[in-house]
Amino acid sequence: MTQTDATEKPQTTGTATADWTARHRAAMMRSAPTPLAVLESGHGAEVWDVEGKRYLDFLAGIAVNSLGHAHPVVVGAVSRQAASLSHISNYFASMPQIELAERLKRLSGAGDEGRVYFGNSGAEAIEAAIKLARLNGGRRRIVALEGAFHGRTMGSLSLTGKAALREPFEPLLPGVDHIPTTIEALEAAIGPDVAALVVEPIKGEAGVVPVPDGFLERARELTTEHGALLIVDEIQTGAGRTGRWFGYEHYGIVPDAIAVAKGIGGGIPIGALVTFGEASDLFEFGHHGSTFGGNPLATATANAVLEELERADLVTNARVRGEQLREVILGLRSPLVAEVRGLGLLLGVGLTAPAAQRVATEALRLGLIINAANDTSIRLAPPLVIGDAEIAEFTDLFAQALEAAS
Repeated sequence: MTQTDATEKPQTTGTATADWTARHRAAMMRSAPTPLAVLESGHGAEVWDVEGKRYLDFLAGIAVNSLGHAHPVVVGAVSRQAASLSHISNYFASMPQIELAERLKRLSGAGDEGRVYFGNSGAEAIEAAIKLARLNGGRRRIVALEGAFHGRTMGSLSLTGKAALREPFEPLLPGVDHIPTTIEALEAAIGPDVAALVVEPIKGEAGVVPVPDGFLERARELTTEHGALLIVDEIQTGAGRTGRWFGYEHYGIVPDAIAVAKGIGGGIPIGALVTFGEASDLFEFGHHGSTFGGNPLATATANAVLEELERADLVTNARVRGEQLREVILGLRSPLVAEVRGLGLLLGVGLTAPAAQRVATEALRLGLIINAANDTSIRLAPPLVIGDAEIAEFTDLFAQALEAAS
C-alpha cells in the first residue's frame, strides 16, 4: 500500500459505525461534527443505522422531512421528474416551477400581487431577502433579533444573532443591528432609516422560543409606519409545522416577505422568498438569480409534498399532535421539565437544569432522536405524519431518557 492509499483509506476498527465514522473524519471538513450515528435507511418516523439499530426520529432532519422518510409521494415525485427533466437553466421555465410559485402564493396568502424567487436553501432565501431590503428606498439598516438564527452564509450570518457564530468571520455585512426581543426594544429601534426587520415567529435554534405576545403585531404597525419591510423567516416554522401553514398566521398579520425552505421540499433541497404587495415590485430583471434555484426536480417534489400536506390535512395533524405531545410531556411530571414551548410540532422542552445534552444522549442510546438546542432546551420537530403509536413510543423513551439523565 502506498502512502497515498493509506491516507485515502482509513483503517477500520471492527464495526460498521466505527469504520464509517473514521472515513467521515478523514473525508469531511472539520466544521462537520462527529456523527451521532451513520444512518442507512428510513420509513415514516423511523430510521435505521448501519448496524441495523432502529430509531424513532423526532427531529425529522431539523424540521425538514415533513412527510417522514421514504414517503411514497416523495419517492414517486422524484422518480417521475428525474425520468423526465431534472434541471434546466434559468433561461427557461418549467411547469413544476410555475405551479409551485402559484401554490406558494395561494398558501401564504400573498395572492395575485405576490411573487416568488427560488433558491436552494433557507440561507439562500435569506440572502434574497437581504437584497430585497437593500432595494427598499436605498436604506441600508436592517434590524434582527438577539438569539436569532438565519443561516451561515456571510449575509445570513450577519442577521444571525449569535456572537459566537459571527465573530470568527467578522467584518460581516454592515448596517445590521441586533435588538432584544422586547416590544420596548422594537419601538426604540424601528425608524425611517430602517430598510427591514427580519424576525422568526419562533426562534428554533435558540431552543424553540416564540416571540412575546403582541411583538409581531407591534412590529407590523411600526414597519408600516416607517416604510420598513417586515420579513418573516418561516424556514423552520413554515409548511404547516406550527399547526398553521405559516407561523405568522397565528398573529393575524400580513408580512412584506417570507423566507421558506426545509419542510416544503420534504428532504429535497429548495428555498424560496415569497413577497407580498408592493414588495413584489422591488426586484427587477438581473437583480438576483440562481443556477439551480427552481429546478424541475426540486419544484416537482415540493409540489407533491405540499399537495400531500393539504390532501391528508397534516397541518391540522401538526396542531392536534403538538397539543397531545405537550400534554404527555408535562404529564410525565419529571423534575427536569420546567415548561413546553412552541406551536404545533415545533416544540421546545425547557429543563430545570443544564442537562439537555445528557437527555439527548440517553434518548439516542434508547433509540430516540431528539435535539439539545442548548444546555437547558430539548427541541422536538417530528414528521407531520406522526400518530398515536409514535407518540406512545416517544413518551416511553423520553421518560426513560429524562430519568437516566436525572
